[in-house]
Amino acid sequence: MSANNAFHIAVLAGDGIGPEVMAPALEVLRKIETRSGLRFRFTEAAAGANNYLATGKSMPDSTIKLCEEADAILLGACGLPSVRYPDNTEIAPQIELRFIFDLYAGVRPARLIPGVPSPIVGADKRGIDLVVIRESTEGLFASMGKGIVTHEDARETLVITRKTSERLFEFSFRLAERRKARGKPGSLACVDKANVFKAFAFFRRIFDEAAQRHPDVNTDHLYVDACSAMLVKRPWDFDVMVMENMFGDIVSDITASLIGGLGMAPSADIGDKYAVFQPCHGTAPDIMGQGKANPTGMILSAAMMLDWLADKHGLEGVAEAGDQIERAVDQVYAGGLKPMEFGGSNGTADITKAVLGAL
Repeated sequence: MSANNAFHIAVLAGDGIGPEVMAPALEVLRKIETRSGLRFRFTEAAAGANNYLATGKSMPDSTIKLCEEADAILLGACGLPSVRYPDNTEIAPQIELRFIFDLYAGVRPARLIPGVPSPIVGADKRGIDLVVIRESTEGLFASMGKGIVTHEDARETLVITRKTSERLFEFSFRLAERRKARGKPGSLACVDKANVFKAFAFFRRIFDEAAQRHPDVNTDHLYVDACSAMLVKRPWDFDVMVMENMFGDIVSDITASLIGGLGMAPSADIGDKYAVFQPCHGTAPDIMGQGKANPTGMILSAAMMLDWLADKHGLEGVAEAGDQIERAVDQVYAGGLKPMEFGGSNGTADITKAVLGAL
C-alpha cells in the first residue's frame, strides 16, 4: 500500500466485453470506498489483441512495470478469435502474466448462488461450494510457444517440478485450512493421472509429503476422468481440488458450468508476491457493445482480490468488504435477477445497478 493507505490497483480491461465488465467492478469497489475506510487508486493500462494490432505486442513494457508496482491486478478479458500470433496461437496476456510474475496457483471457485440455475438435479437444495486450484505455470502449458511441429508429427512437453509443486500444495493446504476455519469442510483432493504417467505419480508423491505437514486436513486422491464424472453427478461432495495446469483448465470450465456458466465464475492467479484477478469468461465479441455482458464474474473477482489483500496485509476489514460484495450478489440473484444467458432480460446495466443498490 502507498503512504496514503490507498491500494494501488492495475486495471487491464482488455478486449471485447472486457471493458464492459470491468467498469461495473470498479463502480462496486468505489461504492465499497464510501462504506468503509478503504481507498483505491486505479491505473488503467493497455493489454490484449487490440494492443497487439496497434503495436505488435500483447502488452507494452509500461503495463508490465505497472503490474509490478501495483498492490494487485484486475484483468478483464483478453484476446480476439480473429487476431493471432504468426504461429496461430491466441493473444493471451492473462497467460503471459502468469509466467512473468510466477503466478503458480490458479484459484477457480465454483459456488452456486441462490436463484441461479444449475444443470445438476438437486443442486439448488444441496448447494455447490468448491474450489479448483490449477497449477498455472507448468504442466502442459510449460510448452507454450516451445512445441515442435514437423510434417509428420507435433510434440509438446509436460513439465512438473518439485519446487513449484511444493509451493502449490502448501498454498492448497493453507486454503483448505482457511475454509475449514470458516465452517466449510476444508478437505483437499489431489486430481491427477498417476496410474498412467510417471509425472503425475511424482506430482502425487509430493502432495502426500505435504499432507504429512497438514494432518488436520482430510485428503483424497482422484483420477481426473473419475473426478470429472463425479462432478457432474454429485458436485456437493467436493471442497478443494488441486491439479496440473491443463487438467485445471478443463475441470474449472466444468465446475463453472455447474454454477450457471462462465459469466458467474470468478478467478485468481496467485504467486508468492503478485496476483491477478479476472473472470473465467472470454471476450465474447459477438455481444460486444450490446449491453448484454454479465459482469458478475468480474465483480466477484474483485471480491476475491479484497480477500487476498486482506490475507496478505493482515487486514480483516478488507476481507469483510469482499464478503459484503458476495452478499450483495447473493441478494440480487435470490431476488430474481436473471441475466440474458439464463433467458432473462437483465443486461450489464441492470446487474450493476442491482448490486450497487444491494450494497
